[in-house]
Amino acid sequence: MSELFKKILTHPKLRWAARNLSPDRPVRLGGLWGSAAPLAAAAVARIAKRPMLLLAGHLDEADELADDIEVLTGGAAHLFPAWETDIGTDHINDEVAGERLNLCNLLARLQEEPPPSDPQSQIDNRQSTIIVAPVMALLQPVPSPAELAQGRLTLRPGDTMDPEALAAWLVDAGFDHVEQVDQQGEFARRGGIMDVFPPGATLAVRIEFFGDQVDSLRPFDLDTQRSTDTLDRIDLAGYTAGRSLDQSTCSLLDYLPADTIICVSDPQAVRELADQIHQRCQELGPQALGGRRDERWQEELERSGLDEPKPRRRRKRSAFDDTLATEKGRKVRWEDEEVEDELGPSGQAGAAGGSPLARLLEPPAVFERLGRFARLELFAFRPRDGHCTEMGVRSLERISLNTAEALTELSELAEVADAWVFCENPAEQKRFVEMIAVSHPQLAQRARLGIGHVRAGFYWPDERLVVVGHHELFHRYSKVRRIRRVRAGRPIESLLDLREGDYVVHVLHGVARFEGLRALQRDGRSEEFLTLRFADNAVLHVPAGSIDLVQKYIGSPRARPTLSKLGGATWARQKQRVEAAVLDMAGDMLKVQALRRAMPGHSYQVTAWQREFAQEFIYSETEDQLRAVGHIDQDMVEPRPMDRLLCGDVGFGKTELAMRAAFKVIEGGRQVGVLVPTTVLADQHYRTFRERFADYPFEIEMISRFRNSKQQSDILRRLLTGKIDVLIGTHRLLSKDVEWSELGLLIIDEEQRFGVEHKEKLRSARATLDVLTLTATPIPRTLHMALLGLRDISALSTPPLDRRAIHTEVCHYDDRLVRAVILRELNRQGQVFFVHNRVQDILPLAQRIRALVPEARIEVAHGQMPEGRLERIMLRFVRQEVDVLLCTTIVESGLDIPTANTMIIHEADRFGLAQLHQLRGRVGRYKHRAYCYLLLPERRPVTPVAAKRLKAVEEFSDLGAGFQIAMRDLEIRGAGNILGREQSGHIATVGYELYCQMLEHAVRTLQGQPPPPRRDVHVELNLDAYIPGTYVPAERQRMEIYRRMVKCERGDDLRQLERDLADAFGPVPPAVRTLLDACEIRLLAGRLGVESIIRMDPDIIFSVRDFKLARAVLDLMPGTVRLPDARTAHWRPPAPYLETPTLLRVMIQKMRQALGEQPPPAPPTPEPRGPQAHGPAPKGRPPEGPGTQAPPKRTRRSART
Repeated sequence: MSELFKKILTHPKLRWAARNLSPDRPVRLGGLWGSAAPLAAAAVARIAKRPMLLLAGHLDEADELADDIEVLTGGAAHLFPAWETDIGTDHINDEVAGERLNLCNLLARLQEEPPPSDPQSQIDNRQSTIIVAPVMALLQPVPSPAELAQGRLTLRPGDTMDPEALAAWLVDAGFDHVEQVDQQGEFARRGGIMDVFPPGATLAVRIEFFGDQVDSLRPFDLDTQRSTDTLDRIDLAGYTAGRSLDQSTCSLLDYLPADTIICVSDPQAVRELADQIHQRCQELGPQALGGRRDERWQEELERSGLDEPKPRRRRKRSAFDDTLATEKGRKVRWEDEEVEDELGPSGQAGAAGGSPLARLLEPPAVFERLGRFARLELFAFRPRDGHCTEMGVRSLERISLNTAEALTELSELAEVADAWVFCENPAEQKRFVEMIAVSHPQLAQRARLGIGHVRAGFYWPDERLVVVGHHELFHRYSKVRRIRRVRAGRPIESLLDLREGDYVVHVLHGVARFEGLRALQRDGRSEEFLTLRFADNAVLHVPAGSIDLVQKYIGSPRARPTLSKLGGATWARQKQRVEAAVLDMAGDMLKVQALRRAMPGHSYQVTAWQREFAQEFIYSETEDQLRAVGHIDQDMVEPRPMDRLLCGDVGFGKTELAMRAAFKVIEGGRQVGVLVPTTVLADQHYRTFRERFADYPFEIEMISRFRNSKQQSDILRRLLTGKIDVLIGTHRLLSKDVEWSELGLLIIDEEQRFGVEHKEKLRSARATLDVLTLTATPIPRTLHMALLGLRDISALSTPPLDRRAIHTEVCHYDDRLVRAVILRELNRQGQVFFVHNRVQDILPLAQRIRALVPEARIEVAHGQMPEGRLERIMLRFVRQEVDVLLCTTIVESGLDIPTANTMIIHEADRFGLAQLHQLRGRVGRYKHRAYCYLLLPERRPVTPVAAKRLKAVEEFSDLGAGFQIAMRDLEIRGAGNILGREQSGHIATVGYELYCQMLEHAVRTLQGQPPPPRRDVHVELNLDAYIPGTYVPAERQRMEIYRRMVKCERGDDLRQLERDLADAFGPVPPAVRTLLDACEIRLLAGRLGVESIIRMDPDIIFSVRDFKLARAVLDLMPGTVRLPDARTAHWRPPAPYLETPTLLRVMIQKMRQALGEQPPPAPPTPEPRGPQAHGPAPKGRPPEGPGTQAPPKRTRRSART
């Protein structure tokens, strides 16, 4: 509990209010301004020792009230979210559904199990429970307590539970069966191990069975798949109860304890808003388009030769679902099929079904039920009837002047009251203290400081209390994003994601078609192979242990590659030509790099101010951002010009890193230029820089067509005299009349969008200036690694914590859909981008939209408008004075409007893949779920190429999708931007990954570096060494494990892999353990100069590259060793040593001994488990056979060296 909160708990009016709470008559408190209202509400709940439901108007208001309570009281507030959709059940956000069910379950358990002893419970003290809900959330039904109890399952270690029964329960509860758990509402089963990610949870849980008994419950990391701890219990709640609400009349009120206090701020406004929301949703009625399938889009896909589109959920369907549904005789419903349960024959929702908002509870009934609880009503002003207890809290409008006057006013208030200033983070707090210590020393002595975001400050004379947020004093960020427990989807590494029918490149033989992973018998032993088909139907089986020789082909997106002829000479000639071209290009790039390194540059040191500026960033940096900051700092410390490319998906934090680099240069006494492709983006950066630099004495200006001639002349004069520190502009910055006092850094946003002439000017500037280039065109890691030493690149691939995947859907234009989409956004106080890229008919379209949605404020914006008018419209949209912006692609680059979370792209088939991805990136910049609708033309067909492009955008809607879409098109575009267009043809010849390997080899050769160590030791010991399909059923997962195994560089890596396999799939079977041992022999042999080890009973034949190295191990081998020639050794071990486990153990032991390595600690023997899907669990390694403990004496060699 905070000191501030303790102070007001003694207020006599609040104590009176707590005593007089009653269902008969509400207690009314007036004169509560800003954040004082939630503070007073929390105080009344604490004094009365009763739970409270704080009812808010809009979604954002609920977020802000919860933040205020947590910051000002030091306690927790539990947010009950609303569904942010009204377009149909297939759009219900599983994350929100999970949070709603989670809170209902917690409240139900709170009443079922009164003692707060459960460590998982988020509501520790019933008496201090505060729930905040927007009124829309209260109108949306929830399952009844009885239904919820049926849909809840509690598991503890030792419980009896059949894994089959649990899997069936999860399917019935709405979970998706997947190969690997990645999102909430998924489960994966592997024999006696089941991974489950419950809705609303922060961690996935691994359930391990011993027969039909729950043996352990372990949370695990979704990225590494490693378990981290143990749990005493888990509560599983499915989605089914949260979705089957057709007949439900229950609301959150059914879960509240009878003594709960209902608190409403301005109840009349909340009631009117509830009626407005209900009316809008009823207008949609049964034609809410819920669950409707777009037949015309399906026809376009079929005509284009594409597969059935994936179900419109963010999770992919597993083949296991069909199998399980068939086996269990139950029906599994997917949104794009089997819709008869909820939809009529016409495909439209019935009156009881469809949209969750079309099934809203009646506001009069809900508010009548609220009257059964004790009520507290809060008002900023005295209500109309005048009946209320006046609290006398005042606003702080007097400090909404400039910062200096605001601080003076606050200093005067601090003389008569306790003044609390809340900063976003410790760095901002430290900077504030330093500033007022110089400018207002008395305020520095009296001010009380806190950490957190306060929505609106206030002055409470009765309590002699002043509360103000740092953002109010400095006019900075007015919104803070509530961090949600959201994780980006596991990135798809498309280079490894092979599917049958994909084109691949075999490094030695050329382009082929992948036909799957097959288990084959060879010499009486089982092994898995990748089957490749070349020209003339020639088939090659590649051992899975050599999977690194096979790469997914990514080349020209417009043409299919030609299959290579197995054993022909064409492939070798093609590789030689590409290698020569790559070597030439790398040489040219190295010359440019060397020339730049030889030029003198300015060195910027890291200072305390820079550290504080970085720490003032109000969001948490991602690992990628921190890594990129280190790169930029290192570049700028060195006395040479910086030329770094910073690439990352839209909204991943590139601008923040650019501002930190700019701060470093300005503090060093030099100027910064920011070059952007559009005037709208220039204005965006201008506002962002001004807000971020508000605490510092730096001058930020913008030059573009938004400035008239007189303003531009004044800006250029001040720029020349050094009075402007940062100048932001379009290509106008490159004009001859723009002269700098001392330009130190040029930041270029999306350089590829500038013309040839502008690029030449930029190229000449790179020789002497520090240059930081920003691009949202993704640069894959393979190219990134290959370019090390040629081009300085930093990549951002991790989304911010509060970013959420954008729901993307392709559908034909429909007036009802457009109206429903816009109304949904209005219901949550949001804004809509409606993109139409033809200026000649944009005005008729605007008239049509205005007629469809007369409630919305609609404006038109395009690049051919008069400058002043365009500026006014864009600024009105930014200031939320416009609901729908009907515009051209002027919004494509960089525009950041957090409240705009719906994008409608008209005639989307006219746009390129990169354009569509960039446009979609304009939404989803805030905490709410974002939607992007790609509308197809009404009167003309879609070409097959356009259909494939749209399907790619629809599929890849997860965060960071730019890096996945890149594999279809953008990677080649990104390579062309960096390497030049002529290299794109070479990429199309040999494929992307092999090209990158050639580039990396060329760089090493030119820089005189040794080639990477060879690890291609051929080991053939005639053993069963493979991953059984019964142990890892999914083919893709087996290929990932094979590839990870091949990439292991040390024995420790293999042992970690073994531990991960045991954790995720159960005890490692003998065939997998043999495979791991063979891989370790391959690693050790490579370090000992061995090229191959082949078993030809009774000998093991070593082919050696370096006999001096190999002799170290050959001398240690038990048995006899013969040397037929200088590169071959025949080792004949004693007969008992030829047994499988013994042979491997002896070889590994002797190789480690030859290398001077200590044997690793023995892994703990796994406890025997219950029956697994792959058969009886292995009981440790088989005995190593006779002779291991006391090997027979070696005989003398029979051959000479």
